[in-house]
Amino acid sequence: MSRFPKARTGEGVLTKSLNDELIVYDKQRHRAHCLNPTAAALWQRCDGQTSIAQLTASQNESFGLATEEAVTKLGLRQLAKAHLLEEPRAFVENSPGLTRRALLGRLSMSGSIGLLLPLVTTIVAPTAAMAQSCLANGIPCSTSAQCCSGCCNTGSNKCVGMGNCLP
Repeated sequence: MSRFPKARTGEGVLTKSLNDELIVYDKQRHRAHCLNPTAAALWQRCDGQTSIAQLTASQNESFGLATEEAVTKLGLRQLAKAHLLEEPRAFVENSPGLTRRALLGRLSMSGSIGLLLPLVTTIVAPTAAMAQSCLANGIPCSTSAQCCSGCCNTGSNKCVGMGNCLP
C-alpha cells in the first residue's frame, strides 16, 4: 500500500477541463465529478510519490495561500470518497480531521475566509440503457421491460395495457 496519494488515471477515467474546473468521469462507476480549482490541482499532483506535507506546500504556492495540512487532508478525503484515488481507504480511514464546515468556521475565525477549500461534486451519469425512455402502448416491442406498462404482447409485439397482456 502506498503511503502517498495517487490519482486514479488510465482508461477508466476521462478528464475534461471546464473553465477553471476539472470534470472527471469514472467509466466503471458511471459517475461524473466536478473538481473546483483547488481540488483539481490537488488531484493532478497526487502521483504516489508526493507527501501530504509536500502537497500542502505546493497548493499554498500555486494559490498564494498559507494553509495547513487539514485542508489538504480534507481534499484527499473527498477525492478518496469519490474513488478518484488509488487505494482510497487509506486516505479516508487514516485521516480523520475536520469537516469542510468545521474547517471553514475555524478559518473564518483566523481571517482566512477567502481560502479556496477543495470541493468535489459528484453526479451519477446513467448508462445508455438507464437513460432510455419506456415505450408507450401501441409501439412495437420485443420485451415487456421496454414498455411503460411493463407488458409487451407477444402476439402483436406491441406494448399494451396490463389488461391486454398475453404471455
